[in-house]
Amino acid sequence: MSWRHKTARLGLAAAALVGATGATGMDPVNPTCPLNPNWSDNPTMKLTIEKRGGMKVMLAEGRVDPGLPDRLAAALKANPDVGEIWLRSPGGDARAGNAAGRIIRSNMGLTTRIPSGWACFSACNFVFMGGQPRVIDPGGVFMVHMFTRTGDRAAIDMSVALGTDATRELIGDIEQDSALLASEDNDFLIRMGISRKLLTEIMYRQQAVASEDNKSTRRCLTLDEALKYGVTYAPE
Repeated sequence: MSWRHKTARLGLAAAALVGATGATGMDPVNPTCPLNPNWSDNPTMKLTIEKRGGMKVMLAEGRVDPGLPDRLAAALKANPDVGEIWLRSPGGDARAGNAAGRIIRSNMGLTTRIPSGWACFSACNFVFMGGQPRVIDPGGVFMVHMFTRTGDRAAIDMSVALGTDATRELIGDIEQDSALLASEDNDFLIRMGISRKLLTEIMYRQQAVASEDNKSTRRCLTLDEALKYGVTYAPE
């Protein structure tokens, strides 16, 4: 069976699986994205092997946690005939996402998919990037943001309360760690065949933290944008 026939069958199976659970309505704060993304509330990413469309697929649902790479490697070793990994996740640990993506890439020909109605955000993006090929079904949500360590407002408020020196130290730590992780993330994306323009035209143009004038911090790609930036592709 050709790749195109296989992916068409699995696309229909994905639509049947999640068509009734897709988010409806758009987010007024992040108008390119659904109001209620269907990205699973599992505190750690759950890996489930199922038959869909006559093929064996892995459903990867929930938060990208530090233990994911080891669980993923073990699950793929135990199920070498898995053909696709279907993702829905609110993100999580970026370094674990990178590691999981590299594990997927080491299994040549393993497809990653965001089915219709499912959302893949933040660290989930890196897991998705490991696929060869990568597929976003119509209605699937690939959501990005500008990576930042400044999202923990409680830590920021506490440092401000402690005074200028504590705030300066916190900002220094955040900037250093953010720069290191951004360098790792950028290197990973480019190695996975993603256009640098995704970073310069989309991700780094998002606000790191919502402001009074602009509360938007997320961006969901259209399918045309996903193709343009190399997020999705199909072999000829």
